[in-house]
Amino acid sequence: MGYSRDTDTMLLAKYSFELTDEQFFQLCQNNQDLRLERTAEGELIIMPPTGWGSGNRNSRLTQRLGNWADGDGTGLVFDSSTGFKLPNGANRSPNASWVSRERLEVLNPDPTRFLPMAPDFAVKLRYASDSLKTVQQKMQEYIDNGVRLGWLIDPQNQRVEIYRPGQDVEVMKSPTSLLGEDVLPGFVLDLAQILN
Repeated sequence: MGYSRDTDTMLLAKYSFELTDEQFFQLCQNNQDLRLERTAEGELIIMPPTGWGSGNRNSRLTQRLGNWADGDGTGLVFDSSTGFKLPNGANRSPNASWVSRERLEVLNPDPTRFLPMAPDFAVKLRYASDSLKTVQQKMQEYIDNGVRLGWLIDPQNQRVEIYRPGQDVEVMKSPTSLLGEDVLPGFVLDLAQILN
């Protein structure tokens, strides 16, 4: 068992347990006030609650993506409490994500369980308690497991990293907006109250 401390002095605990998928699911159900993830290697990660600034940014991000999705109608938006079981075995919860209705209909997953797939689109909002290297690795893991477009929004450094399969990471310094490209056609995220 090990601990890592960041500059914000919040504690991120990591524990190694042998848990089946069902045991991990039940652990999450029995501890709904905790934010839990599990790495592909089976390491359990307990994440602290965010400060109110990060909570507000995350809320705005999910709201704007949801508003676009309501008008577009081709997929569903998920917030940071949604668990995804990635193909590599990791259980992750992006801050905001989107999955096409077509993929959901083909899979027809149980809505009371974690989604057994990677989302088409995933966003990680870097909190003051997050190590940049760790969130970059998580974004690469999303892409390696089938995410078609990923954004790492980093208010601390006033930048955004854009992840796409088979391409180098694009870094944008102080952008005012982001485009959903061909994954989220017509979606434009105004970053005024999210990046600042």
